[in-house]
Amino acid sequence: MELRGCGTALVTPFCQDGSINDAALRSLVAWQVEAGIDFLVPCGTTGETPTLSHDEWLQVIDTTIEVAGGRVPIVAGATSNSTRDAVEKAKEIAARLGVDAILTASPYYNKPTQEGQYRHFKAIAEAIGNKPIILYNVPGRTGANIEPGTLARLAEIPNIIGVKEASGNMPQIAEAINAVPETFLVFSGDDAVTLPVIALGGVGIISVASNEIPQEMASMTRAALNNDWTTARRIHRKYLGLMQANFIESNPLPVKAVLAMMGKIEENYRLPLLPMRRDTRSKLQKVATEAGLIAGAVVPSPEAKEFYIYENWAAGPHKIVLHRGSCGQCNQGKGRPAGHDANHARWHGPYATLAQGREIAHNMTGVLIRSECKCV
Repeated sequence: MELRGCGTALVTPFCQDGSINDAALRSLVAWQVEAGIDFLVPCGTTGETPTLSHDEWLQVIDTTIEVAGGRVPIVAGATSNSTRDAVEKAKEIAARLGVDAILTASPYYNKPTQEGQYRHFKAIAEAIGNKPIILYNVPGRTGANIEPGTLARLAEIPNIIGVKEASGNMPQIAEAINAVPETFLVFSGDDAVTLPVIALGGVGIISVASNEIPQEMASMTRAALNNDWTTARRIHRKYLGLMQANFIESNPLPVKAVLAMMGKIEENYRLPLLPMRRDTRSKLQKVATEAGLIAGAVVPSPEAKEFYIYENWAAGPHKIVLHRGSCGQCNQGKGRPAGHDANHARWHGPYATLAQGREIAHNMTGVLIRSECKCV
């Protein structure tokens, strides 16, 4: 197995009822492989993995392995802020036929010291024998940064073979590349800086944008690795806007929105993630259109699946109004206007369906006036 080039940090497609959309996942994986991606990374941050149950986590990994059919390596995500749990997860997927390597991030929320992170990763590595491990440094999400000196120590552990560096700190990435052996694999964790990371000695990218443009990201990465910087820069210039737009709201909101615009998946998320705001969705649609991924027609936001009742005593005797959760007239689309005095107004909800919201509104005690916002 050679891990090099562009790997896709796969999104996890969901159905409207919140279940995993198996057909969409299979189609996405097949398209990625056929487009020439170098390896696949299911169940990372982009896959909304914290919202997956244990069985769903295994389902996504197993489906990816099955559809890929050995054509590309599979780097499966296995992260926990409990070292014991991280070890158990890593052992479970390390034993799975078809998993070529494991991606595991720093413990989140705990904010361990450098020594604590070293021992955490060392425990995982020792528990899974010879299965390769790629570390994931993303301090913006975990609150813990793997410093170059710690990375150099971890690189001495035989089956820790690389790192996905998403610190956003180019001087640190440069220092890290110089601190580890030349055989240690450093992947960019940010599409927009793939080329400078490769120029410094990195071996590729674990990409978000390749969900949308797998062939282009793979071609750009290979060109840079082959010192064809003219080609690499040309592709980078064309798609830089898309790479940056994928982070105008929390990942994976933008990438899933674009994939839905392209007809690859349905745009469904699991709480605490919600569909993008109208203003950023409009910007994203413009970028996707300019990149040639979609036509210029307006792509509507998916319908909100939550409804709220706003009971406003100040506006009359128990006047209530039914709103969608995405109502643009209520606090920038959140369905809950700010600044109302709790003694004069009250919110009820959320309710999963419009019918449920209407029934609750109809049955509320003391309601004399009932109306619905234009959003309904």
